[in-house]
Amino acid sequence: MTDQTWWESFKVQGGELLDKVAQLVREGNVRRIVIKQGDRVIAEFPLTAGVVGAVFAPILAAVGALAALLTECQIVVQREGTSTDAPPPEAEPDPVGKPE
Repeated sequence: MTDQTWWESFKVQGGELLDKVAQLVREGNVRRIVIKQGDRVIAEFPLTAGVVGAVFAPILAAVGALAALLTECQIVVQREGTSTDAPPPEAEPDPVGKPE
Protein backbone atom coordinates (compact mmCIF):
# COMPACT_ATOMS: atom_id res chain seq x y z
CA MET A 1 0.00 0.00 0.00
CA THR A 2 1.38 3.39 -0.99
CA ASP A 3 0.47 6.87 0.16
CA GLN A 4 -1.70 8.79 -2.26
CA THR A 5 -3.17 12.27 -2.47
CA TRP A 6 -6.59 12.98 -3.91
CA TRP A 7 -9.19 15.76 -4.01
CA GLU A 8 -12.88 15.80 -3.09
CA SER A 9 -15.40 18.60 -3.25
CA PHE A 10 -18.62 19.34 -1.39
CA LYS A 11 -21.28 21.98 -2.06
CA VAL A 12 -22.65 23.55 1.09
CA GLN A 13 -24.85 26.44 2.14
CA GLY A 14 -23.33 29.19 4.29
CA GLY A 15 -24.84 27.85 7.51
CA GLU A 16 -23.39 24.36 6.93
CA LEU A 17 -19.87 25.60 6.17
CA LEU A 18 -18.51 25.71 9.72
CA ASP A 19 -19.89 22.28 10.66
CA LYS A 20 -18.54 20.65 7.50
CA VAL A 21 -15.04 22.14 7.92
CA ALA A 22 -14.92 21.05 11.57
CA GLN A 23 -16.00 17.53 10.56
CA LEU A 24 -13.35 17.34 7.82
CA VAL A 25 -10.55 18.42 10.15
CA ARG A 26 -11.58 15.83 12.75
CA GLU A 27 -11.30 13.10 10.09
CA GLY A 28 -7.52 13.49 10.22
CA ASN A 29 -6.48 12.68 6.65
CA VAL A 30 -7.21 16.17 5.29
CA ARG A 31 -4.13 18.12 4.16
CA ARG A 32 -5.72 21.23 2.66
CA ILE A 33 -9.16 22.84 2.68
CA VAL A 34 -10.09 25.35 -0.02
CA ILE A 35 -13.34 27.33 0.13
CA LYS A 36 -14.58 28.54 -3.26
CA GLN A 37 -17.53 30.58 -4.42
CA GLY A 38 -18.05 29.93 -8.09
CA ASP A 39 -14.56 29.90 -9.62
CA ARG A 40 -13.06 32.24 -6.99
CA VAL A 41 -10.98 30.86 -4.14
CA ILE A 42 -12.24 32.64 -1.02
CA ALA A 43 -9.97 30.97 1.54
CA GLU A 44 -7.38 28.21 1.72
CA PHE A 45 -6.22 26.47 4.88
CA PRO A 46 -3.26 24.10 4.75
CA LEU A 47 -3.50 21.53 7.55
CA THR A 48 -0.84 19.32 9.02
CA ALA A 49 -1.24 16.12 10.96
CA GLY A 50 -2.21 16.88 14.54
CA VAL A 51 -4.03 20.19 14.02
CA VAL A 52 -5.96 20.54 17.27
CA GLY A 53 -7.03 22.99 19.91
CA ALA A 54 -5.40 26.41 19.79
CA VAL A 55 -4.16 25.95 16.21
CA PHE A 56 -7.61 24.95 14.99
CA ALA A 57 -9.48 27.82 16.73
CA PRO A 58 -8.36 30.62 14.34
CA ILE A 59 -9.33 28.48 11.35
CA LEU A 60 -12.82 27.97 12.78
CA ALA A 61 -13.14 31.69 13.51
CA ALA A 62 -12.23 32.54 9.91
CA VAL A 63 -14.62 29.93 8.52
CA GLY A 64 -17.38 31.22 10.81
CA ALA A 65 -16.91 34.74 9.44
CA LEU A 66 -17.02 33.41 5.88
CA ALA A 67 -20.18 31.43 6.60
CA ALA A 68 -21.95 34.65 7.58
CA LEU A 69 -21.09 36.19 4.20
CA LEU A 70 -21.51 33.28 1.78
CA THR A 71 -24.84 31.83 0.72
CA GLU A 72 -23.58 28.90 -1.34
CA CYS A 73 -20.03 27.69 -1.70
CA GLN A 74 -17.89 24.69 -2.46
CA ILE A 75 -15.36 23.08 -0.14
CA VAL A 76 -12.48 21.40 -1.96
CA VAL A 77 -10.46 19.02 0.19
CA GLN A 78 -7.04 17.49 -0.43
CA ARG A 79 -6.74 14.17 1.36
CA GLU A 80 -3.83 11.85 1.96
CA GLY A 81 -3.91 8.16 2.72
CA THR A 82 -3.01 4.69 1.61
CA SER A 83 -4.02 3.31 -1.76
CA THR A 84 -6.90 1.44 -0.11
CA ASP A 85 -8.35 4.77 1.18
CA ALA A 86 -8.18 6.59 -2.16
CA PRO A 87 -11.17 6.86 -4.50
CA PRO A 88 -11.10 5.21 -7.94
CA PRO A 89 -8.61 6.71 -10.44
CA GLU A 90 -11.32 8.50 -12.44
CA ALA A 91 -11.64 11.04 -9.60
CA GLU A 92 -10.55 14.56 -10.52
CA PRO A 93 -6.87 14.92 -9.53
CA ASP A 94 -6.73 18.65 -8.71
CA PRO A 95 -9.92 20.72 -8.99
CA VAL A 96 -8.22 23.76 -7.43
CA GLY A 97 -5.72 24.08 -10.25
CA LYS A 98 -2.63 23.99 -8.05
CA PRO A 99 0.32 21.65 -8.49
CA GLU A 100 0.62 18.82 -5.99
